[in-house]
Amino acid sequence: MLPGSQKRLADFLEYLGIERRMSKHTQSAYARDLKSLTAYCDGLGCAAWRELDVHRARLFVIHLHKSGLSGRSIQRALSAARSFFRYLIRERAIENNPFTGIRAPKSEQRLPTALTVDQASLLVAVKAKDPLALRDRAIMELFYSSGLRLSELIGLDLPQLDQQQALVRVSGKGGKTREVPVGRLAMRAIAEWLPQRARLSNADEAAFFVTRNGKRMTPRGVQQRIKYWGKRQGLDVSVHPHVLRHSFASHLLESSGELRAVQELLGHANISTTQVYTHLDYQHLAQVYDRAHPRAKKKD
Repeated sequence: MLPGSQKRLADFLEYLGIERRMSKHTQSAYARDLKSLTAYCDGLGCAAWRELDVHRARLFVIHLHKSGLSGRSIQRALSAARSFFRYLIRERAIENNPFTGIRAPKSEQRLPTALTVDQASLLVAVKAKDPLALRDRAIMELFYSSGLRLSELIGLDLPQLDQQQALVRVSGKGGKTREVPVGRLAMRAIAEWLPQRARLSNADEAAFFVTRNGKRMTPRGVQQRIKYWGKRQGLDVSVHPHVLRHSFASHLLESSGELRAVQELLGHANISTTQVYTHLDYQHLAQVYDRAHPRAKKKD
């Protein structure tokens, strides 16, 4: 193994969490990618990180591609490697970043899976009586109403909801904060959940959504509950938190056509990320063009 590599990687992951404020999920993904990079360097017999030059960095991409990784996974591995080598330059352990300018092979862009409006309505129409069912309905309504990421919902604390303004303040990727509107039906579901939360929650627990033991819910716990309700409500598709986020974005964009607004609501840094939702049919686009473009408008 590269001398001192374990400590370097541990220090880098700590730097990601403290200074870059990356989520635990991203840190874990970077740790896996850098473990692969370390194994690759060990296979080459590298005695130091500086021995990984541009040529070997390109061969690393080929190695990942041959191992069956998708273009998106390779892109994430390259992002991890670039960030790590920038960190090494900052620490004056090396002088050059061999991964600068290296790109991953393109992979087929897949449209996000989204529920139909009827499916989404059926999912959230839970006849809730017990506290956990009321909680789950509020969770699903909030996902579909406001397009939150799973990590944002899990990290939500009580003070982050403004009930008077019907706004929720969330901390997204990179620690960026944004305010998102909460719909009328979601606010109603939340209002029915909060008295139950007060009975379940531990005295020192700030989490908005808690377990039956009064502790903050885990990502896995939320995923399991949404999957459960998808089956319970009779949906013939697999349902998970990201499906509800996709459904929020798709339905809002199809109704409004406001790509920039959807970008802001989703918390996307680049509009190219949001453009994946623009799978509107040609007939709808033609109607918008005829109605809006000055050269297309028919004379009265």
